[in-house]
Amino acid sequence: MNSLTPDALLVVLDAPSNLGLSPPVEGAVPGCYKNPWALRDAGLVGRLGAVDAGAVVPPRYVATWKPGDGVRNGRSIAAYSRRLATRVSAHLESGDFPLVLGGDCSILLGPALSLRRKGRYGLAYLDAHADFRHLGNSAHVGAAAGEDLALVTGRGDDYLTDIDGLRPYFRDEDVIVLGVREDEDIRHISESGIAFTAGSDISIADARDVLDREDLDGFWIHVDADILDPSVLPAVDSPTPGGLDPAQLTELLSDLLALPGATGLEVTILDPDLDEDGSQAALLTDILAGALKPHGVR
Repeated sequence: MNSLTPDALLVVLDAPSNLGLSPPVEGAVPGCYKNPWALRDAGLVGRLGAVDAGAVVPPRYVATWKPGDGVRNGRSIAAYSRRLATRVSAHLESGDFPLVLGGDCSILLGPALSLRRKGRYGLAYLDAHADFRHLGNSAHVGAAAGEDLALVTGRGDDYLTDIDGLRPYFRDEDVIVLGVREDEDIRHISESGIAFTAGSDISIADARDVLDREDLDGFWIHVDADILDPSVLPAVDSPTPGGLDPAQLTELLSDLLALPGATGLEVTILDPDLDEDGSQAALLTDILAGALKPHGVR
């Protein structure tokens, strides 16, 4: 079992894909693909004493889409997920702890596929949104960043949900969504049976009940920057009031990383186009350093 211990090598891998988002305005592409550069520019790799594992370069973003077209950039996301999974798997096999810098939330499919190839893993999903849109609760699908939790739990087209015949990458009972705040998201996720906590009142005990189990080989941590309240970090595509403050997120991440089986972590959605002075990237860097450094990885 990989885990965040002093023996683990912390590696930072960029996954600068924006394939899973809609254009923010006509004629523009989502800026979250710049997130890894912004965090690196804020000194993240050096502050963590981490190994630079490079980047998995995504395919071209195509903006054209209409309802009925299926998942935007879906085939490209599937191909990218395979490549990202291969890179993540190489680090897991070496006993490393990967910190993956997205990109949008659709990058989750890469680590999810990698972990499913290894065994049975859980997922801590820290996000203001459940990202659980699928044809069972919506008229059509569209941007995968709003659907990635549905996809990794097996809800969607086979080419995204059943790569290598491994659907689902995470079982419903092995997932907990932490910090979801949109009423419709809460309704959809509650109807699914997947565990969740709403708003900023999050107890690590809720996560421990799902993730710290003998039948799991470990668990992955997904962090969408919009888990933070927009009063402190508004540079995301869908800011939603009622989120965590920096101290709360640092404590939550530290507590999750202290659980047995914490295998890797990804950070998504910060949009440097909306962070002109870099202060929000610096804040997110402070949070990640504050959560990761006490665990003493080499």
